[in-house]
Amino acid sequence: MIIKMKKDAEWSVIEKIMDSLKKKGLGVHDINGEEYRIIGVIGDTSGLDMGSIEGLPGVETVTRIQEPFKKANRVLKSEDTVIDVKGIKIGGGNFTIMSGPCSVESRDQIIEVAEGVKAAGSQILRGGAFKPRTSPYAFQGLELEGLDLLKEARKITGMPIVTEIMSPSLVDKFVEDVDIIQVGARNMQNFDLLKALGKTQTPVLLKRGMSATIEEWIMSAEYIMSEGNPNVILCERGIRTFEKYTRNTLDLSAVLAVKKLTHLPVIVDPSHATGKRWMVKNLAMAAAAVGADGLMIEVHNDPENALCDGAQSLTPAGFAEVMVDVKKIAELVDKRI
Repeated sequence: MIIKMKKDAEWSVIEKIMDSLKKKGLGVHDINGEEYRIIGVIGDTSGLDMGSIEGLPGVETVTRIQEPFKKANRVLKSEDTVIDVKGIKIGGGNFTIMSGPCSVESRDQIIEVAEGVKAAGSQILRGGAFKPRTSPYAFQGLELEGLDLLKEARKITGMPIVTEIMSPSLVDKFVEDVDIIQVGARNMQNFDLLKALGKTQTPVLLKRGMSATIEEWIMSAEYIMSEGNPNVILCERGIRTFEKYTRNTLDLSAVLAVKKLTHLPVIVDPSHATGKRWMVKNLAMAAAAVGADGLMIEVHNDPENALCDGAQSLTPAGFAEVMVDVKKIAELVDKRI
């Protein structure tokens, strides 16, 4: 429920309404905008009489939120959320580039890739230390050793790091070591993990599940936000359809839908979406054109011999070429890189 207060409503009146709602066991979210002030009410509001609330001093309008997601809802917060990661802004007209290898394989590999993507304009370094794989016999990542190598690459390049978490037991370690914690597609509905991450304030990059609807995806973000962490970045990475030519089917319409429904930033991963490196540039440009807030692109110094997802990985030189055209599109739609 949204309670919009009159512009001249006194704080003592607003506070009295909020205290009354809290006594009913409801969550209260006070939002003070430039031209308005609203009270967001979270919880079961079916027992509240909207007419009685509208009659209270200082209240202008009362509106129920129809969607099951509340804190992520654009109705609750009309301004775009902007997430600050070591001075790098994600959302709010910024276009943020995250790039790096699918998996960290060695010190030489991650340092070479990190230096290459930074030179080309990437702001954040991605790399997998823990790898969820379909086959138990596939390379599972270097795990904690890989995390240490990412931290070394961060120290050398100055780029913040984003990497995927697999288990709630690793949350404290990741909060200590990682700048953005990625929840992969396979863990999008790992609710114990989402709730654990919600108890932190570390930014979370939430990838869309391969068979998830847009509402299910946003509801997973709501799990994180409901526990107190507002710093959620959504990532469209393609969904599973009947089509087999590409690895997944990139749903660019989801970018538009999510930005209409929520205030959260949304980025696009054209690498996992297609599984084909030759498609990455055009789809990265398309993502910028439809209003995405950034990209996540896989880059490897030797894709042909990569231990994971080499077919979709660009070389550092190829990534630099992509960045030239992506920047042109970003400028056309008034995005800042």
